[in-house]
Amino acid sequence: MEGQVPESEEDDEQDAPEITYDEQLYPARPRRLRPRANLRSGTLRRSFSDPRAANGLNPAYVEWLVRQSMLKDADVLSRQLSGSPSMWRNPYARPDARRAVSTSDVWFTAYPISLITRPGESFLNALADPELWSAFEAIGINGVHTGPVKRAGGIRGWQETPSVDGHFDRIGTQIDPIFGDEETFRRMTDVAEEHGGVVIDDIVPGHTGKGADFRLAEMAYKDYPGIYHMVEIPPEEWHLLPTVPEHRDSVNLDADTEAALAARGYIIGELQRVIFFAPGVKETNWSVTAPVVGVDGVTRRWVYLHYFKEGQPSVNWLDPTFSGMRLVIGDALHSLGDLGTSALRLDANGFLGVEKSAEGLPAWSEGHPLSHAANHVIAGMVRKVGGFTFQELNLTVEDIRDTGAVGADLSYDFINRPAYHHALATGDTEFLRLTLRTSLELGVEPVSLVHGLQNHDELTYELVHWATLHRDDIYPFRYQEITGGELAEIIRADLTDALTAPTADYNLVFTTNGIACTTASLIAATRGHATLDSITEADVPAIRDAHLLLAAFNAWQPGVFALSGWDLLGALTLPQEEVAELIAEGDTRWVERGAHDLLGLAPEAERSASGMPRARSLYGPLPEQLKDADSFASRLGELLRIRSRSGIASARQVDVPDVAHPGLLVLVHELETLDDYGLPQVQLTVLNMSSEDVDGTVRSDALPKGAAVVDAADDQEIGTVDNLRSFPLSIGAYGAKFFVLRRAAEEVAGA
Repeated sequence: MEGQVPESEEDDEQDAPEITYDEQLYPARPRRLRPRANLRSGTLRRSFSDPRAANGLNPAYVEWLVRQSMLKDADVLSRQLSGSPSMWRNPYARPDARRAVSTSDVWFTAYPISLITRPGESFLNALADPELWSAFEAIGINGVHTGPVKRAGGIRGWQETPSVDGHFDRIGTQIDPIFGDEETFRRMTDVAEEHGGVVIDDIVPGHTGKGADFRLAEMAYKDYPGIYHMVEIPPEEWHLLPTVPEHRDSVNLDADTEAALAARGYIIGELQRVIFFAPGVKETNWSVTAPVVGVDGVTRRWVYLHYFKEGQPSVNWLDPTFSGMRLVIGDALHSLGDLGTSALRLDANGFLGVEKSAEGLPAWSEGHPLSHAANHVIAGMVRKVGGFTFQELNLTVEDIRDTGAVGADLSYDFINRPAYHHALATGDTEFLRLTLRTSLELGVEPVSLVHGLQNHDELTYELVHWATLHRDDIYPFRYQEITGGELAEIIRADLTDALTAPTADYNLVFTTNGIACTTASLIAATRGHATLDSITEADVPAIRDAHLLLAAFNAWQPGVFALSGWDLLGALTLPQEEVAELIAEGDTRWVERGAHDLLGLAPEAERSASGMPRARSLYGPLPEQLKDADSFASRLGELLRIRSRSGIASARQVDVPDVAHPGLLVLVHELETLDDYGLPQVQLTVLNMSSEDVDGTVRSDALPKGAAVVDAADDQEIGTVDNLRSFPLSIGAYGAKFFVLRRAAEEVAGA
């Protein structure tokens, strides 16, 4: 990253608000929620600053940091928005999944550094292209999640340092110039609305990068230390701390140092787990800074918390200054009000509270009540200005339920994501049926979930629900009773054996979290391809059919359906040697983040503008696919039209019955629409996760006797529900069927 964009003094002049049609409809709950019109007065004006000596005793340097800090921006926005009538126009106390789904229910999840654009075109310009939105509209996509596009990484002296986690280490509210600018972002939201869509942005409530805010905190400037979980270690205790090499600004603590500092009462010590654990790199969740001269001339060393990487210091949500809360809320309001987004993804929002536990036990760091309270504040503020939120919370089902009860409107479906991959890999849906039933039993309805294909992260198989809280509970599986911990180990082993070397050398294990792969490369492994070179054109139809099956699982149930450019184009993983430098320290996810060209705008480009190598695409660019009725994109469009016509996005799941064949999965839903008898319409999603044709029987107590079973694809009746509440069915390999049941008049009358 190059160039700094520090903020000028706030401008007292405010733009005159535009009176839009949506704004007039706010009291009637508009179809598209666009908070920007109500919050535009919060625009941040910026100017450049001349460089001077970089140290805490130089007022010019300190002021330069202040001008570009997120906390400063938050203060500007909050003062301008306080007292505005727009802050009281929307209900905000309770999450509302169906309201969120009615706003946008099919999402394209972008990854900025991997999108190939026209020569010289920015990422945001590409996403603002009406041709792209026309293609999205033809397929049925009505929302775009941009991924993180604001400044990220860190600052050392006067220089910016690159992101250490795919731009999830945010250091500013400004759009990073490598992706575009704020005006282009606003234009993108306008183009989206013209095509019936919305734009979804990210905030990161759990941490920042080591930008201006962290550097000011190190200098003990005003209330900036209150942003972070950081503790000043007095000089007489520095002998306990490791030396920081000259080329570094901090080092991770080993377990012995962590324990010593905890014993002296400086930090709370060991946490429940060390995410991204790597010997010699990250052995604990604590790091220590080099000596830093403060604005008062005092030299300090700080120990700070980071759940993720060393360059991602954790935000403190219960400091007396409430600096961290102010920073995060300001960032959210900037996205909603100034940029015009309709929703926000909450990244890693389950780690917002930590507390010392009893002697000898790890600190309480997951499922903490402060996380629930902080999420309520964030999500409530977003709803208050007319938007909605979704959370990426990979914890237990109870944690997802409890956090969602007061916080985000929607949650990412970590419950079933590893399970449906397991079903395809093994041809057996037993574990998937278990996860679906567990979700219903514990109060997490599918309508509250974002069901996704591939995104920028690994296929997560941590299986936290089974491996932690329920590790000693007993579950029936494969004709025996096993513990939750044993179940998690079996599923991990099945996935690893089926999807990685020696079965497939192109899908890589990612630390202890999961497998780095694309959806297409996952399917290729289940089809027996040991190398990328073994996948030929003749293999594409079967991979495409399995890909559409997985899309049907995610789309033909209540909630949001999400997919990426890697899915739309059938991208494979990158050869390891092409990203050798990126994966050198163990972050194998870079093999799944290959560059892709959605519209075929730069067929000769070998890399994206950010330098990611182009991935091999099995399906081709969208314009070509949309001309071919048998292509992935065209058939996906048909699948999504069935979804839209039925209204299944807001339906209620009522049963996940046992099946006659291990490869079958049956989901029974009640739609919000009523039939001719005033009863909820019953819908069935029937999937064949195996590579063989299946003749079987579908049975569920939720099926009305005598009802006609109608295929929604062609409106043809294929059978009748008998007195055992069942009907026979033949379904092809990787088949997906969407049935609607039409009740018989005599059965309704006799009920």
